[in-house]
Amino acid sequence: MAKAKDAESILKMMKDEDIQFVDFRFTDPRGKMQHVTFHDNIIDEDTFADGVMFDGSSIAGWKAINESDMNLMPDVTTAHLDPFYGQSTLAIFCDVLEPETGEGYSRDPRMTAKKAEAFVKQSKVGDTVYVGPEAEFFIFDDVRFAADPYNTGFKLDSVELPSNSDTEYEMGNQGHRPATKGGYFPVNPTDSAQDMR
Repeated sequence: MAKAKDAESILKMMKDEDIQFVDFRFTDPRGKMQHVTFHDNIIDEDTFADGVMFDGSSIAGWKAINESDMNLMPDVTTAHLDPFYGQSTLAIFCDVLEPETGEGYSRDPRMTAKKAEAFVKQSKVGDTVYVGPEAEFFIFDDVRFAADPYNTGFKLDSVELPSNSDTEYEMGNQGHRPATKGGYFPVNPTDSAQDMR
């Protein structure tokens, strides 16, 4: 898929790739990805010129209900097909704007990053800023919890838990387990979930 550079190239890409949905994405103040999805039949050049309105009061820490209108302005250079959706979906990251002024919203993490980059350049501390997430997650094979009057708690299990080195598994136990807090960056066979990614 070619890199988009403007609204026209996005619309052409949607037609050529038979894309049915466009997923407009943004990040909330806690770093959680949020989105709103539209069918392709309501996407046109105005969508990319005017942005997409959404309810900012639904995002914790952003707007009060009486001033909740906010605008998602798509950044066409971020457009990419999302391989994890059932229908063909184009994902586009957006800037969050104040609809009355068109200025970037001060609590939008993307806007904060842009301001930091501008400051670094303006102050001549540097000319480039690299920002990235630290992707961490857990994969459990079994999760149980209880919350009743006589039993409260949870149990987590994973084939990678160090305590499972002597567990009998139907396919056998290779004994390769990361140590506690040792699951960062190992390769197979210790990283048993590589193919899942």
